[in-house]
Amino acid sequence: MSPPRVGYIGLGDIGAPMAWRIHAAGHALSVYNRSPARSAPFAAQGIDVAATAAQLATDCDLVFTCVSDTAAMEQLVFGAKGIAEGARPGTLLVDCSTIHPVRTRELAARLLRERGMAWVDAPVSGGPAGARAGTLAVFAGGKAEDVERARPVLQAFAGQVTLMGPVGNGMAAKVCNQMLSFGSAAVIAETLTLAANFGIDPRLMPKAVTGGFADSNVLRHYGQAMIDGSYAGKSRTGLKDLDIALDIARETGSATPMTSLVASFFRLVIAQGHTNGGLATPMRLYSEGPLAARPQQDPQDAWKETT
Repeated sequence: MSPPRVGYIGLGDIGAPMAWRIHAAGHALSVYNRSPARSAPFAAQGIDVAATAAQLATDCDLVFTCVSDTAAMEQLVFGAKGIAEGARPGTLLVDCSTIHPVRTRELAARLLRERGMAWVDAPVSGGPAGARAGTLAVFAGGKAEDVERARPVLQAFAGQVTLMGPVGNGMAAKVCNQMLSFGSAAVIAETLTLAANFGIDPRLMPKAVTGGFADSNVLRHYGQAMIDGSYAGKSRTGLKDLDIALDIARETGSATPMTSLVASFFRLVIAQGHTNGGLATPMRLYSEGPLAARPQQDPQDAWKETT
């Protein structure tokens, strides 16, 4: 049998490096992006660029997607010239976006019913750097055999692929991941500010906790961004993920006071006009950066001066 042909839709900051890794791993690849400029580098390397999502789906056995939100995903699949219009029964859709898990189940059921296509939700964590390095964490939801069918392609950009349960569970697990990450980032912003206000060089904190229980990738990567005041990423995307978490909490009767507070931080910062910041967004409540230690006199020197 000929190797499966892979389609990739959504060549954004994280989608593009994922697609490049799929190509580098030797998979036959086609790509499509709503903005043609994003597809140009792939065309320049001789990679097939489809004119529409429907055209891509017609020619592919597995279709990977990575788009902004639930509405965009629904339009991509069921809209005019969308995936469902061109796909064959038996084609597998693998969604690497971060969208609502309940809507994922609804969309997957509709696609199976109308087109005979299976669905795996496979959101990722690790950002563009993880995509480029091939170390992303993938939270997979779907039938085990469908996840195994997608696994060889997923492993092109992932360091870890974990089956979380049926369709929708991958998205729910990603939401839990976001709760951990965004909650940690909010506390890190508060901690670094306290350290600086006491006179500690905040740049020492990530190094000081290395190997201890407080050490984390979030602190090492985003803590430095907070200290530098180098805000990157989309704050509204972060709020979208937090709002999904809060919606699931209401549906499941789960108490999420900490996540509610962090979401309020994001809403406040965005209302003030700051829409870039990503995970580091809460630091804008404390400092526009860069963050520096407050000057202070050594208490022993002060004692000497009074004696």
